[in-house]
Amino acid sequence: MTASDSMGAPAISVKGLTKIFGKTTVVDHVDMDVPKGAIYGFLGPNGSGKTTTIRLMCGLLTPDAGEGTTLGYDIHKETREIKENVGYMTQKFSLYGDLTIRENLDFMARMYRLKNRRKVVQATLDHLGLDSRGNQLAATLSGGWKQRLALAACMQHQPRLLLLDEPTAGVDPKARRDFWDEIRRLSKQGVTVLVSTHYMDEAIQCDYIAYIAYGKKLIDGPAAEIPRMVGLTTWRVSGPELTVLEDALLADPRVEQVARFGAQLHVSSTDAAALDEVIAERSEVNGLHRWEKKDAELEEAFIYLMATAADNFAQGPKEAAE
Repeated sequence: MTASDSMGAPAISVKGLTKIFGKTTVVDHVDMDVPKGAIYGFLGPNGSGKTTTIRLMCGLLTPDAGEGTTLGYDIHKETREIKENVGYMTQKFSLYGDLTIRENLDFMARMYRLKNRRKVVQATLDHLGLDSRGNQLAATLSGGWKQRLALAACMQHQPRLLLLDEPTAGVDPKARRDFWDEIRRLSKQGVTVLVSTHYMDEAIQCDYIAYIAYGKKLIDGPAAEIPRMVGLTTWRVSGPELTVLEDALLADPRVEQVARFGAQLHVSSTDAAALDEVIAERSEVNGLHRWEKKDAELEEAFIYLMATAADNFAQGPKEAAE
């Protein structure tokens, strides 16, 4: 199969994707379509198979079962072609600390056998604002600058697919904002971006989201529609003695979830009628609290999904599923 750039075709389409390590199924028959140019987030608990799923899609691991294509290439037979079109930014900084920024980029350009290597490196330095630090050793960079260098290195060969593994862990808010501005710019140019994360401030940057828990895809779709798909009804409550109220609500079987957000509680359930009864009763008993119905948001939806997912890796090698 040759690569297809048809606008109607998804960048990634897989069915039944499965990976087994030892006796543990860490990716369990996952089906997924990723639109071209989308920023697609993979969320879930640590060790739940997010990164393994992405690596299978990108030709970095061989599936034990399932089929599909990435960028039009077969994930079993054309992994080399896939890899040549993928940029992979790992969670841990993986470039050479004893080389300068320029030397690291030059090394990566050699690895990808890029033509006009010096011009490409200089263009990369200029584009990502690294030129003024080009002769600085990578080991001496702050977290934000290391992140910028890592992104430059994995984008220098102009891949059509970018894989980000916990990309903004440990960087300051400004560096995180600048990073995501650049990712959105790449997305507008048609680069498809896969993001593995368990941070909500990264999840809200994504166009689409898949929630993976312990090897299974629980839900996926446009980010704005995920709370509706989960089906939560949520009330927001503020007032005195919230800790006492929280304990009482958690003891009520009609309440499925209580989450603390600063000086408020968000009280949720998939049974809207039952939850409305609880709120009515509480309002009658104690008029000190202010109750307000609200739309469920991503964070509430994922707290619910995480709480209800069964950890089938409890006896297995968690690190293998990361």
